[in-house]
Amino acid sequence: MTLFQMKSKSSRRVNDVKSCQEKYCKGIYLKGSEKCDKLDSGNTVLTVWKKSLLMNCTGFTVFNCKGNLIYRVDNYRARPGEIVLMDASGTSMFTMRRHKTLRLVDDWLVYQGDASDQNSKKKQPLCYVKKNVNILQTNSNVLAQVILGTSNKNPTYVIEGSYGQRSCKVIDKLSKKIVAEIKRKEATNGGASFGLEVFHLIVCPGFDSGFAMTLVLLLDQMFS
Repeated sequence: MTLFQMKSKSSRRVNDVKSCQEKYCKGIYLKGSEKCDKLDSGNTVLTVWKKSLLMNCTGFTVFNCKGNLIYRVDNYRARPGEIVLMDASGTSMFTMRRHKTLRLVDDWLVYQGDASDQNSKKKQPLCYVKKNVNILQTNSNVLAQVILGTSNKNPTYVIEGSYGQRSCKVIDKLSKKIVAEIKRKEATNGGASFGLEVFHLIVCPGFDSGFAMTLVLLLDQMFS
């Protein structure tokens, strides 16, 4: 494929996304009193839609409260071994790879940027995310653990709650503070319920919103 063909294909892909966004996404993103990216507390509020804007794909589409597309995921397989979180222009932000271990559960390695090409095979993962399956633990509310780096064995963050109910908290294990939260999106003014396909991702100051969305994607793989 020539450079011109690659650019042309990329341009068509972006135009397809913009066209679908205008056609299907009205009323999905935040409206009303939340008219800016951040609430009074400084938290960033995103609207997550469990839908790809491309045909024949599953995935996610993420908007800020102005209705601007900021992240997207387009998967051609229902249970992929690799997931890439992209920004609105299609640039890879984070790459997630299913980690094959003896444990019969979903464990994932997370890489910064694009880790899918041949030149990135030696790239070190940013973190390791493992599903919590120990039913003997006193806190059975823990869904997953996030372990930063490759040598660290203790989780930096734990995720608690119920992804099935779209009610989760990402907690800094050292400070015990919530750094991100998943909440149901409630209909306003007597409108129709959004169900589980559209929900809020609330990110606290200092925590990367792209990384927070990466954790949402892994929870979806683990608990959907």
